[in-house]
Amino acid sequence: MKLSCLPVSLYGDLTTGRLTLHDWFRRAAALGLDGADISVIHLGKRSAIDLDQLRQQAGDAGVEIVMLATYSDFTQPDAVARARHVDEARMWIDVGARLGVTALRVTAGQARPRVGDGEGMAWVIEGLLGCVDHAQAAGVRLLFENHVRGAPWELNDFTQSASRFLDVARRTRDTGIEILFDTANNLVLNESPVEVLDLVIDRLGAVHLSDIARPGAFEPTIIGTGVAPIPELLRRIVSSGFDGWVSIEEGSRTGPEAFDRAVAFADREWVGAGGRRRDRTKTSSP
Repeated sequence: MKLSCLPVSLYGDLTTGRLTLHDWFRRAAALGLDGADISVIHLGKRSAIDLDQLRQQAGDAGVEIVMLATYSDFTQPDAVARARHVDEARMWIDVGARLGVTALRVTAGQARPRVGDGEGMAWVIEGLLGCVDHAQAAGVRLLFENHVRGAPWELNDFTQSASRFLDVARRTRDTGIEILFDTANNLVLNESPVEVLDLVIDRLGAVHLSDIARPGAFEPTIIGTGVAPIPELLRRIVSSGFDGWVSIEEGSRTGPEAFDRAVAFADREWVGAGGRRRDRTKTSSP
């Protein structure tokens, strides 16, 4: 396993400029992480010079920029708007390639009230498949997540329910699109993350390690203190042979200690599940 983090708890500070992405990279290194994930909402400058500088900052800190979280919204009722979102996703693929990311997190889109199952699913598949060739040419992997709600969105994800998520997974099999599995998101609808994982584990590209306080509500909490069955999920993941990137999604907004606790928990539970102990001997910047 290599360990990264998507710092959702820091989104407010990153958005206002109280923290920079360079600050985040140094924090990630100080936490002993191998990588640092970032969201596209914090990439205001996208010139080649700016992106090269950002990549250098991460390298100087001692971490990789692992995953770029995007908010692709393919359920737009207007065809022109949908095409624009495909173009935007392709643009983020190019940005990710410039940053040297391993993967791009892609989403289905928002669950708009007047968009039905049939048309919505068709638009989602069309949008996702419209990015595949571009991603393969750029050398960037696409990871589709069992998702709840994107940070800039007003509505939850069209594929939040397990049935829709699994339908997308089925329809995109053998296309090169992999799965980003979140350990807690299915619990928001009182659905079993264990059952969902078992159906997509052969396509696992990365793991989002997250936790919520109680079933039926999206209330992120300190990882390891909520109801997500993380030890059981990790046992299944390790047994499958997966030994790739695990990304802590720290969204508890309870302060810096939550990051420390999450890293310690992830390392301990991964080994407890039978995984190899992570190499933390690399030198990182303070």
